[in-house]
Amino acid sequence: MSASATASVAETPATDNTEQPGAPVLLSAKAAEKVKEIRVEEGIEDSYSLRLKVQGGGCSGFSYDLYFDQAQDTDHALEVHGVKLLCDQMSLMYLMGTEIDYVEGLHGAGFKFNNPNVKSTCGCGSSFSV
Repeated sequence: MSASATASVAETPATDNTEQPGAPVLLSAKAAEKVKEIRVEEGIEDSYSLRLKVQGGGCSGFSYDLYFDQAQDTDHALEVHGVKLLCDQMSLMYLMGTEIDYVEGLHGAGFKFNNPNVKSTCGCGSSFSV
């Protein structure tokens, strides 16, 4: 997860409860543990937080990106299950109410976003439109 992590759009809600039910973005306990595991494996300093980003691109118009980054003055910062999260204002607009989970299955493993703002997704599941 040094540059970015595999992330795709999920159509089912995250199964784990989150630590901050009123937070604008929720992280499951399983996702939080995976983020902590990646931080340790890659030796990422505590001064870096997990950035949640929505960017233009992909088949349907937008895609998600996750990576460790340092906070900027305009970032919205929060902490869920002991994981510090960062989100810029534009990305936060598209992520409000999103639950992020970590799933493992026959098609691989990765972070899944259950975003109530999504109107449609592409066939491969890596991008979305609102």
